[in-house]
Amino acid sequence: MRNSLSLGAAALVAYALPAAAKTPPEAAKAPRECFWTDRVTNFASDDDRTVYLRVGVKEVWRLEMLGRCTDVDWSNRIAVRSRGGSHICSGLDAEIIAPSPIGPQRCAVKTVRKLTPEEIKALPKKARP
Repeated sequence: MRNSLSLGAAALVAYALPAAAKTPPEAAKAPRECFWTDRVTNFASDDDRTVYLRVGVKEVWRLEMLGRCTDVDWSNRIAVRSRGGSHICSGLDAEIIAPSPIGPQRCAVKTVRKLTPEEIKALPKKARP
């Protein structure tokens, strides 16, 4: 009985391997885009769920919050904290710390995305860092 279970499990694994091997090579080679927190030079926000960061001279990154980040669109300063090192590649890596009337609020980030030059030009004036 054990041998037939082992053979059945091996057959399932062998059947699943070709499907996994059919992943497009472009997806496997797509580089992960990240930025270093010490390269952030400015920020802007036009609502309480999105923050745009200027990184270096040319890059702008869009950070979407997991929930509301109260008054981040009125803040004069924020902190960008990396949870795993000094670079941010995904929403799980980042946290925004913004002042509030009762002390610093920590806002979890859901998504992080580098904007294209066209997207940067299309940003409303208030949202441009």
